Amino acid sequence: MNKEEINKLSGVILDCSIEVHRNLGPGLLESVYEVCLCKELSIRKINYIRQVSLPVHYKGDLLDAEYKIDILVQNEIVIELKAVEILLPVHEAQLLTYLKLADKKLGLLINFNVPKLVDGFKRMINGYF
Repeated sequence: MNKEEINKLSGVILDCSIEVHRNLGPGLLESVYEVCLCKELSIRKINYIRQVSLPVHYKGDLLDAEYKIDILVQNEIVIELKAVEILLPVHEAQLLTYLKLADKKLGLLINFNVPKLVDGFKRMINGYF
């Protein structure tokens, strides 16, 4: 996908997220929002994978540990979901780490525990995009 297609796709993901938030509102568990967001993506025929494993390498060794990407859309966009009172810098750092480990350029940090979803939506870029 080129930059324009990825940006357009991120807009569709925002629309899907707003639809989920409009129907459910804040205050639920992250796992509920994840399932519902995936349902919205499916309705729009957008490919995704849930709970994508990222291996952990340390000093050249593969460790018996892994990170999990909440949702990977079209093998291009990493989505990290939250249902917290406020997004903290550590949440942004987590998404940036996932982007680096997965070698992806665009990530979306989405916090559903807000009155208006646009206030809980953050785009992050890994390197030049």
